[in-house]
Amino acid sequence: MPLALATRVLPLLPLQILLGICLREIRARHPRIFDRLGPHTAKRYGLAPTDLPIAFVLEPRRMNPRVTVVRTLPANIDARIAGTLSALIGMTDGSYDGDALFFSRDIEIDGDMEAVVALRNAIDDSRVDFLHESVAWFGPLAAPIERILRGIVGAESRTRDDSGVAVGGNTWN
Repeated sequence: MPLALATRVLPLLPLQILLGICLREIRARHPRIFDRLGPHTAKRYGLAPTDLPIAFVLEPRRMNPRVTVVRTLPANIDARIAGTLSALIGMTDGSYDGDALFFSRDIEIDGDMEAVVALRNAIDDSRVDFLHESVAWFGPLAAPIERILRGIVGAESRTRDDSGVAVGGNTWN
């Protein structure tokens, strides 16, 4: 996978900066996105794509959420979700059923299960297509960049209504 090779040899700082911008933009457009997490906004979630030599630490704080790109997950995370990048992204946009992936062992979840369920519910309630939202700030280049990224990660596109809102809920319930 070319993405795996690139993340193995390229510095992480540019990706870190890009993901930080994306998270801030999502938070700005959906200010209540982390409200459903309740006390779990203080948790640290490790997201470990099994097909990449990097991982992500998500800190979904209400006022200043942060995502950190790391080579290996630190020991001080509250919950870890591991699976292929397409599975992780597909769970956020509803194209994959998180429960089915979990029970088929295509993803692994360790740590604070209550925090993971809260994160899942917050994502479900938000009805946000994170890949789409992550590139929206690119303006007129957003649509072609989104197509390229979906091709790279193999994530299926969600259907959108006329306003551009993703329709068709997650099936994690």
